[in-house]
Amino acid sequence: MSSFQSLQTTPETESEEDVEYNKICEKHKQLIESLPKVDGWWVQHMYNYHDFWLSSYILKNNLLLHTFFKSQPTDIFLASFMKTGTTWLKALMFSTLNRHRYSFSDHYLHHHGPQSAFVLLDLETYPITDFTNLSHPRLFATHLAHTLLPACMSSCRFVYVCRDPKDVLISKWHFMSKLRSKDQPPLSLDEAFELFCLGVSEYGPFWEHVLSYWRVSLEFPDKILFLKYEEMKKQPEVVVKKLAAFMEKPFTAEEEKKGVVGDIVKLCSFENLSNLEVNKTGVEKFANMVEVENRDFFRKGEVGDWKNYLSEEMKERIDRITDEKLRGSGLILTTTI
Repeated sequence: MSSFQSLQTTPETESEEDVEYNKICEKHKQLIESLPKVDGWWVQHMYNYHDFWLSSYILKNNLLLHTFFKSQPTDIFLASFMKTGTTWLKALMFSTLNRHRYSFSDHYLHHHGPQSAFVLLDLETYPITDFTNLSHPRLFATHLAHTLLPACMSSCRFVYVCRDPKDVLISKWHFMSKLRSKDQPPLSLDEAFELFCLGVSEYGPFWEHVLSYWRVSLEFPDKILFLKYEEMKKQPEVVVKKLAAFMEKPFTAEEEKKGVVGDIVKLCSFENLSNLEVNKTGVEKFANMVEVENRDFFRKGEVGDWKNYLSEEMKERIDRITDEKLRGSGLILTTTI
């Protein structure tokens, strides 16, 4: 029985929350019937909601978050467009914040995938969890653009990671191809490329998503730490120290002397995480409705893998779009390798 059906209660027993939820269901139904619709990369359809492409489920989730989610000032959010280095950043943030709770010889990440260290708010269902069981600061993750977030989150801190859109395209195409229903025809790279350039992919357009966080980070640098995947790869220890300071848990001189920063980088490296048994055979469940094999979160972790897939013409088109979209923003994404 669906959650909506289970809430068909009498007026005497219907709670205020149930009333609000039923209103959301009706609004969601109206939106699905009226919003622009296209075929999805993963699910059958996506809908253009406030200029971003969302699946029906994520759209409803967004309505739920705006009504029911209660943030706390100490909450920390990892925000990102899909396939920009989210898994690695989750591991780095979690291990940095909890470095006094676990030993590096027998760490939480040795037995659990990095995805489990954060609550992915995008897949929360009704009734929304109150998350009172989480230790503080609470760690959440989202792929939603900043303009789609509930106002209550404005007082919270965000870490945002972006990446060369050419690598994002290739990584997202591989990932979505694995999740895509067998009932749907395969999505070719040429099709994915064209859709990506048009801004049509889950949570897209990519460039507007990045800019939604970039602009706020310029105005409120104490609230949004804006990172680039390529810089993380180049100087991981520098980034880890930035993360620690931003999360108000800076490394002491003694910790740096003992090499704790290096230990975190080593623990969270692609080579180490991808070779752990839990990430070879484990399965991650999201909101008890989506299952993804942990190994699917570890493909290559490289900068510039797009060169193995995109023609010079395709590369130039994405670079041209990137230059046009980001012109005047002060943000540079295209790599030169």
